[in-house]
Amino acid sequence: MSSTGLPLGAVPGLERPGPLRDRVHEALLELITTRALQPGRHLVESELAGRLGVSRQPVREALQRLSTEGWVDLRPAQGAFVHEPTEEEADQLLTVRTLLEAEAARLAAAHADESGIAALNEIVARGVLAVTEDDMDAAVALNARFHAKVIELAGNAVLAELAAQVARRVRWYYTPIARQRGHRSWVEHRDLIAAIAAHDEQRATRLMREHTEHARSSYRATSGSSRSAG
Repeated sequence: MSSTGLPLGAVPGLERPGPLRDRVHEALLELITTRALQPGRHLVESELAGRLGVSRQPVREALQRLSTEGWVDLRPAQGAFVHEPTEEEADQLLTVRTLLEAEAARLAAAHADESGIAALNEIVARGVLAVTEDDMDAAVALNARFHAKVIELAGNAVLAELAAQVARRVRWYYTPIARQRGHRSWVEHRDLIAAIAAHDEQRATRLMREHTEHARSSYRATSGSSRSAG
């Protein structure tokens, strides 16, 4: 850990091309969604600027944008803090996720070919390995990749655009429950692949709905425990 409390090397995005303010925004957003910066964390401009190797101005601009997007809370006379999601916010987002991804699973079952199925199986194999090795960062990233691939196989551009808008927040909510879900999540993924490969639209829809509901239940239980502990 660095003096700012960030994991060493955890500065994603700054090597990418584009305006500096956009790269700083992307780097901070990645740190928030992976929970390297935890909900409620006080975000000090000078510390973040030092860690990212930039001036305070692009950090200030990024924090303003993140506030507009709902990732950061700006409190008068106190500063910026990583947003702490309410139960209602989480419930609303995960409800929308279930609707989008259940339909994506149905469409994937209708359209997926052998190469698409192979890609899903490869992701699951890597996900199982990540969980076995207790590499939760990799497990979270691979979980997101699996769901993105199902949406890609659905072949509906509008659905994909809508799903992309919620994908980052879904990852944010999934990170604290990844270890709890563990192998069970990947067993559910395998069952879903079987339904998609069999072109069983009804079963694929049902399995994806159940899968996303399991994640929502786990998040509720985890967030409830956190509030009790607090």
